[in-house]
This record gives sequence, C-alpha cells and structure tokens, in this order.
Amino acid sequence: MNVWMIYGIGFTAQILFSGRSILQWALSEKNQRVITPILFWQLSLIASFLLFVYGYLRNDFAIMLGQILTYFIYIRNMHFQKQWFKFPKILRWFLYVFPFIVLYIGYNNKIYDRFLLFNNENIPLWLLVLGITAQIIFTLRFVYQWFYSEKRKESVLPLGFWVLSWMGSMLIFLYALIRQDPVLMAGHLLGIFLYTRNIMLLKKEKKLL
Repeated sequence: MNVWMIYGIGFTAQILFSGRSILQWALSEKNQRVITPILFWQLSLIASFLLFVYGYLRNDFAIMLGQILTYFIYIRNMHFQKQWFKFPKILRWFLYVFPFIVLYIGYNNKIYDRFLLFNNENIPLWLLVLGITAQIIFTLRFVYQWFYSEKRKESVLPLGFWVLSWMGSMLIFLYALIRQDPVLMAGHLLGIFLYTRNIMLLKKEKKLL
C-alpha cells in the first residue's frame, strides 16, 4: 500500500482520538469538572481500530498491542452509559468479531508480514521494548478505568486514569521521536497537554469538595 495512504489511515485515527479528547476537555472546562460524554467512547472505538490497522501496515507490534487491548474496554464503557444496545444487533456483532477476523487473516495468510512484525530492521529490540512498555502503561489507564467503573457501575475517568495517560503518552512520544513517526508525535503532543489539564481540573475539583 502507498505510504501516504498508510499515513492517511494513521492521521485519521489520531484526528479522531484528538477530537474525542478535545470534546471531553471542552465539556470539562465548561463544567469545571471532568466530564465523559458518550461520543468520547464512540470516537475511541473507531480510532482504535484504524490505529490498529495503521500499526499492522507499519509492521509495528507496539502500536497494534496497545489498540487491541483497549478496543473492548471502549465497548464496555458504552455498556455503562447504556448506549451499546442502541446500535443495531448486526452492527454490534460486526464490531465484536471484526478485530479477530483481521488478526486471523493477518497471521494465517501473510506469513512474511508476521515475520516482519517481530523482526523489523527499523525497530531494534531495545526500541521495541520501549514501545511495548509505553503502550502497556498507556493501556493500563483503561484497565484501571475499567475496574474503577465496574466497582461504581458507571463510566468514570478518575485521577489515576489521567496520571497513567500522561506517563504513557510521554513515553510513546519519546518512542515516536526515535522512530520518526509523525502520526504518533502529532497525536501525543496534544494528548500530553490535555492529560495535564484534566489532572489540574480533578485536583481543583477535589479541593472544592
């Protein structure tokens, strides 16, 4: 596939990720507390899948790992907000199985690509470890958010979510600088600012309580 088409997929994903974050930030600023709109999770789901495809086309396992782990957490949060079952049943099933179909095709019909995924000469082992570590930290924010929300039976973005977001985003930005990946750099530069601002809003909110 043409390199510009691949970057186009990646930038589309990052625009959606940035759009959801800007929306969440704007609503939070307006209310002076952290708000989580349903559109945040809907855009997250679409963007996550696109970035997974981008990672596959870039032979970048670190990107793929981060997205496949959070995909279903986005769906679970739609459950919390009672929006998931508003989608047509056939669409819900499609969204459930489509990532597995992509993985099946990718790992069983493209053996050479599978080899490149873990043996990309442009990504030495130490850099792959950095990328995977960054994605694990970035992904843990949603695991933490999921457990936090399960306990309260509502979709919440607590302080720990934003702290893990900031840490993971900083590491991914460093990874992107070394990899010279404009898609990751653009997405996480904005993210770092928004995560910092949400941490400030939450601390301000706690002081007012």
